[in-house]
Amino acid sequence: MKIVFMGTPDFAVPSLHALTEAGYAVAAVVTQPDKPKGRGKTLLPTPVKEEAVMHDIPVYQPEKVRNNPEFLEILKEINPEIIVVAAYGQIIPKEILELPKFGCINIHASLLPKYRGAAPIQQAVIDGEKVSGVTIQQMGEGLDTGDMISKIVIPISPTETGGSLFGKLAQAGADLLIKTLPSIEQGTAEFEKQPEESPTPYAAMITKQMGLMDFRKSAEELERLVRGLNPWPSAYTFLNGKTLKVWKCKVSTEKTDAVPGTIFLADKEGIHTACGEGVLILTEVQLEGKKRMETEAFLRGYHIENGIVFTDHKE
Repeated sequence: MKIVFMGTPDFAVPSLHALTEAGYAVAAVVTQPDKPKGRGKTLLPTPVKEEAVMHDIPVYQPEKVRNNPEFLEILKEINPEIIVVAAYGQIIPKEILELPKFGCINIHASLLPKYRGAAPIQQAVIDGEKVSGVTIQQMGEGLDTGDMISKIVIPISPTETGGSLFGKLAQAGADLLIKTLPSIEQGTAEFEKQPEESPTPYAAMITKQMGLMDFRKSAEELERLVRGLNPWPSAYTFLNGKTLKVWKCKVSTEKTDAVPGTIFLADKEGIHTACGEGVLILTEVQLEGKKRMETEAFLRGYHIENGIVFTDHKE
């Protein structure tokens, strides 16, 4: 089966690697254009491009795939039997969706119809879900609304971060892809329609602003936010006018009537902070301009007076 693979970030790499290891004919890889990074604005290839080059697979990097007749002609010349998509980063137009014999399939990092959208992994952790998983679906014009073909369920541990779940689902998606492709090729795959409405809100793209901690929320909500946004973009607050990233924290059974955001104790255990409901202890932090460190080490070089209040802006 001749395959064109469309993907961009680290999440897609295990799936491309699995295709090559399984002996599938990957005729081409389509990924986002190289992006400048760092002070020198050096152009860096996407993770998927790096993997493709390792396997001598031709790579195409159109700025846009929609309304791009030249790229469409290239795909027609390649004439893939199926297009496999994994976190490509652009909406695939109808003329491409209908081009291959078996259409386009998407490796989506949630148990559809839950968590349609760009950031299902982080959102599942933030929302306190007990399980996540991967769905392989037939792509349609709607966003993540196509028929479901196969699924795999992955438990979410109490200490799961967005980063750790990302890695688990990336590999699970690769394994599921290899198990699913033969049924598609042989015509034995079963296609299950999704309901029109998802039972969960759309998982919008993650932004840095989403990491701002609102201590009026419960300690449990904030603890999940910290885990969900670790390692990127990370949760944060402001301490004495400087950004304080929060990498790890835990919910405490302590009681306090302090105003939410108030630090009422800073000790070896961490920075004890009042929330709208409950208490959150910050156990690993990073002050602006400093290294990431456990709070016990941080407090050796930074004195915090009881009663200081975290703010939502630089003063």
